[in-house]
Amino acid sequence: MHVVRLADAPAYHPPGHVDMRCLRLQGREVGPSDGLILNLCHLLPGGTTGLDASPVEKVYVVLDGEVVISNGDSEVELRAWDSCRIAAGEARCVQNRTSRNATVLLAMPDPARPAI
Repeated sequence: MHVVRLADAPAYHPPGHVDMRCLRLQGREVGPSDGLILNLCHLLPGGTTGLDASPVEKVYVVLDGEVVISNGDSEVELRAWDSCRIAAGEARCVQNRTSRNATVLLAMPDPARPAI
């Protein structure tokens, strides 16, 4: 068992992310994982990511607030407990267009530790 307390979760700063605070909950530098990275992201009003593609799939779960996720062709508004999968290689932009903070859980495989 490996526990990471929220108070101990390290912040990280992905490129192209504006008005967001991201915390690593599991994987990479916070401890052992067989290939999963779990992150908690707080988006301030107006917070956004760039419209970028990733080599791995990503699953977003909105815990609080509202976000809009776009793949460049279409967009969807997600509210608390809604989720969205973005395929590997698919572009995505996550935005908080509201006047409230939004909190999103992000799960993704660790490309440095491929699943067996």
